[in-house]
Amino acid sequence: MSVLTGTERSIAVQTYLQGLQSRIVNALSTLDGQAFRSDSWTRPAGGGGTSCLIEEGHLIERGGVNFSHVMGEQLPPSASAHRAELAGRPYEAMGVSLVIHPRNPYCPTAHMNVRYFVAHPPKDQPELAPVFWFGGGMDLTPYYGFREDAVHFHQTCRNALATHGEDYYPRFKKWCDQYFFLKHRNEARGVGGIFFDDLNEPGFDASFTLTRSVGDAFVAAYAPLLERRRDMPWGERERDFQAYRRGRYVEFNLVYDRGTLFGLQSGGRTESILMSMPPIVKWRYDWQPEAGSPEAALYTDFLPHQDWLA
Repeated sequence: MSVLTGTERSIAVQTYLQGLQSRIVNALSTLDGQAFRSDSWTRPAGGGGTSCLIEEGHLIERGGVNFSHVMGEQLPPSASAHRAELAGRPYEAMGVSLVIHPRNPYCPTAHMNVRYFVAHPPKDQPELAPVFWFGGGMDLTPYYGFREDAVHFHQTCRNALATHGEDYYPRFKKWCDQYFFLKHRNEARGVGGIFFDDLNEPGFDASFTLTRSVGDAFVAAYAPLLERRRDMPWGERERDFQAYRRGRYVEFNLVYDRGTLFGLQSGGRTESILMSMPPIVKWRYDWQPEAGSPEAALYTDFLPHQDWLA
């Protein structure tokens, strides 16, 4: 059982998250050859963070790696909807969230976040215990699919969770498939990965350790794919399809994504929240890819849910 106080827990998580942000930014900067811009901010209602952003890089067209630590007097709907008993409680939330949009259409977009929530006792019920939970995950969104890339990404996710129990990867993989799904299109956003939320069993120490394993695995899961695809030649056709598919990313983040909704509902910093948006996007009316084309293969061979490690 952990002997850390609530304050000590928060300090431990914050220290890890800020270190994780720095390590990921350094790794991606090295890959790109251009430095990230660092922008620290404060939130009038409580808390703040640091946003690290790259735009018009050599490899990354737009990407952000954000750390935030915010407090509030009442959990917003996006956080309390699935935990109704916590509605109205003051809260503390911190996390690292990133989205990377490479320029080359053969390089996939990637997302990762790890986060920690604490719902504190209501002011009129100070005898109640705080309630904490961790969440997070990572997922891959290719525009042109490569089976070996999807296998590598999922294998790295499974390896990260294996020491915690063999049941975690299949559970979190299924959760990811269900979460990153555009219901209004009946379509997956990408090839998935892992996702989890409300993790507080078997206790703080084990939950924090598992969350660290997920955060620490991101660079190993994603960087080799960028290195493998960054020099593949592409033209206007590939770029046009990339912009069209990026529209799905925008739709998901603005309609379904819990982190985006939490940030907006809690009065967070809009520039940091919407850094996940791709820089160039297109929508078309009722567009369909040509049968047998590489674009069609994304829909037939990669977006349907499947066991990539079978």
